[in-house]
Amino acid sequence: MSQAVAWSDAATAAQLFAVDPVGTGVLLRSRAGPVRDRWLAMLRAALPPNDAHKHLPLHIAEGRLLGGLDLSATLVSGRPVAERGLLAEADGGVLMLAMAERMQSSTTVHVTAAMDAHETLIERDGLSLRMPARFGVVALDEGLEDEFAPAGLRDRLAFHLDLDRFSFRDTEEFEINGADIEVARSRLPLIRATDEQIEAIVTAAAAMGIVSLRAPLLTIRVARAAAAWSGHTEIDQEDISIAARLVLAPRALYFPQAEQPDQPEPPPEEPPPPEDNSEDNKDQDEQQIPDIDRALDEVILAAAKAAIPPDVLASLRASAGRTRARSSGKAGELQKSNKRGRPTGTVRGELRAGAKLSVIETLRSAAPWQPLRRREAAATAAEAIAAGGKAAPQPRILIRKDDFRIARFKQRTETITIFVVDASGSAALHRLAEAKGAVELLLADCYVRRDQVAMIAFRGTIAEILLPPTRSLARAKRSLAGLPGGGGTPLACGLDAAYALADSIKRKGQTPTVILMTDGRANIARDGAPGRPKAEEDAIASARQLRAANINAVLVDMSPRPGPQGEKIAKEMGARYLPLPYADATVLSQAVLASTQAA
Repeated sequence: MSQAVAWSDAATAAQLFAVDPVGTGVLLRSRAGPVRDRWLAMLRAALPPNDAHKHLPLHIAEGRLLGGLDLSATLVSGRPVAERGLLAEADGGVLMLAMAERMQSSTTVHVTAAMDAHETLIERDGLSLRMPARFGVVALDEGLEDEFAPAGLRDRLAFHLDLDRFSFRDTEEFEINGADIEVARSRLPLIRATDEQIEAIVTAAAAMGIVSLRAPLLTIRVARAAAAWSGHTEIDQEDISIAARLVLAPRALYFPQAEQPDQPEPPPEEPPPPEDNSEDNKDQDEQQIPDIDRALDEVILAAAKAAIPPDVLASLRASAGRTRARSSGKAGELQKSNKRGRPTGTVRGELRAGAKLSVIETLRSAAPWQPLRRREAAATAAEAIAAGGKAAPQPRILIRKDDFRIARFKQRTETITIFVVDASGSAALHRLAEAKGAVELLLADCYVRRDQVAMIAFRGTIAEILLPPTRSLARAKRSLAGLPGGGGTPLACGLDAAYALADSIKRKGQTPTVILMTDGRANIARDGAPGRPKAEEDAIASARQLRAANINAVLVDMSPRPGPQGEKIAKEMGARYLPLPYADATVLSQAVLASTQAA
């Protein structure tokens, strides 16, 4: 497909979105630049001027998103007055989501819930009400190759447009008449898809490996919009082809292979003459229907396949796998804080050291009680005057201790994976090679998971930090190159070094994860003296120290014949036990990722 045709499809998507914003939606994957600006200008020209246009900030507060108590109006009127949130303000218009690839999960939940229900539910600040929220969504995805908008949001948007493939020379202005959009909108409610068309769309989507049921539903909505835009009273084959090209093609994982002609077979024996009855005639009529459906299926598949560039088709399944893998990553623990991080709401509390008072939320909580408190204050003043005293002046807003609301923040801590490698014995070189490979594989994934990696090796009578916490793959390779192996197994020293490093990491507000690679057969005590009984006793004491510190850990038993020693150490550490006697670097890194994510 040429660039001119692809840009024409992008312009068609803008037209059809303007016809049915609520039923479609756009995911626009593009960096900021003249190409994206031109497409957005076309979209703005297509939308009627009376449609609301709202921009959703990346770190929007929940109260602003959903709505709640209108503080100023409540204080003036003396009764609770509701304030519309951004989702309700976008009703009847378009909601623009900037930097959708970084949208918080809580914001995604509220936006997608409003897209499904076409309303927002407010249950906060003593309010319980529903507000209409029918809006179209344009999500701007500026992510890198391995960054994507939330899957739940992508699944609900019909058009997935990638404008990074275009240069400004490939684009041109398409004039879209707003009056024509209004006429098409008036036709839209009268257009329906037939059962045969719905069945063909669903069958074609399944043939492309699309498992979500929203994709066929969105395809039908786009086909209806295409028919309304073209002035049709019914959906025809061209409308379905446009919808398949714009909705199904970007989601397709594969296409069915063309069937090869079968080899000629010897003619079968002549069957007996069929009986002349009505049941056979009925069966024959029913067998003709799938032929029509299959013809429409082929049209849909051909239209979708033609919309995909040849070099993209081969990587569809791989890119889908990367998307799923990224969504399951772990970028560190979330820690609650009163001082720094992302705001996550407020809680009732006291003004202790370090607490930050949320003035607005405190006033919100106090506002509904003002009439009652004023009456109580007036009664108290009257009693004081009657007793011959003097009434104290009352403030305009009466605040009580129970009204205080403390701001809460949530900060994401960085995860540091500490490899603790047993470099002793005859198999040391084999284990170290696997550990080095696993470290390099994990470092390659650090950008997505926002992790750092460190490495400790123990042999002879000591343990040493070979690689301080780092994200640098080049530095890691230099530090790990040429590490010698052999000697005794000072397991207690290795565990002590891991504990010291993990403790220093925790003090910095980061999250350590210890990966211990050993067979558990300690033979060097903490003081360097040989002897298995004392060495095992020291190792158990060091393992319990890690467990008491509540440090997440995994023990990988690399012994060719895993024995009870490694499992015992893992139990004392409170670690997951992974016997991997023949694991290579890839298997090891995958096991470590699975273990740390499950922890």
